[in-house]
Amino acid sequence: MIETRNLSMRYGDLLALDGLDLTIERGEFFAFLGPNAAGKTTTIKLLTGLMKPTEGCAEICGFDIQKDPMEAKRRIGYIPDVAEFYDKLTPLEFMGFIADLFEVDPARARLKTPELMEQFSLVSYGRQRIENLSHGTKQRLAIASALLHDPEVIIIDEPMVGLDPKNALVVKEELKARSEAGVTVFLSTHLLNVAQELADRVGIINHGKLEALGTISEIRQLAENEHEMTFEEVFLEITGDQELAEKA
Repeated sequence: MIETRNLSMRYGDLLALDGLDLTIERGEFFAFLGPNAAGKTTTIKLLTGLMKPTEGCAEICGFDIQKDPMEAKRRIGYIPDVAEFYDKLTPLEFMGFIADLFEVDPARARLKTPELMEQFSLVSYGRQRIENLSHGTKQRLAIASALLHDPEVIIIDEPMVGLDPKNALVVKEELKARSEAGVTVFLSTHLLNVAQELADRVGIINHGKLEALGTISEIRQLAENEHEMTFEEVFLEITGDQELAEKA
């Protein structure tokens, strides 16, 4: 599970994240929504230990990401929107590196690697250098490698970027299946339809503040004309873009 208490981040005079209190249970599929510069990426960097918060704390499966980073991080599968690789490696070599990094049992790694390569259509690229792969292929490799150690928590930022419809469907089905099997999924996205399709709950953040939290149905009830408004219109109203909400 994921838990944050008064999680805050300030960049100089800018309060990028303002006292985030959030509990995401084991097996919950949670979608984190918000406009650009709302605080989504800052939240992800704090959850994964890439930055230290100005105030507050974040826990992964009961381990504080700052005080016990090794135990917390070994439970996370993190997939950024733009993944970084050792470009001179091949996908097979990179999968081996990830297996070693997370101390995956060698026999299990030998079993899981070809399964994930097949699932994410990477087999034909296995011995090519990563630097020669397309953005979409790299994204699929990032997802496959993040799942190799069977993480208890998956944190993923804009997972559909660069993916064709077939592979986007594979990713959505895999994330949902893992959630139903007890894995906690924290998904940050601009795609409201993905949140509506997959999420058990959503959180809407704006200007660093969590503005709404609940199921799609519960959040729609926050609007004055919930029965007449789409979720897109409700989202725009909550985030303060009344003009766009009216156009929508």
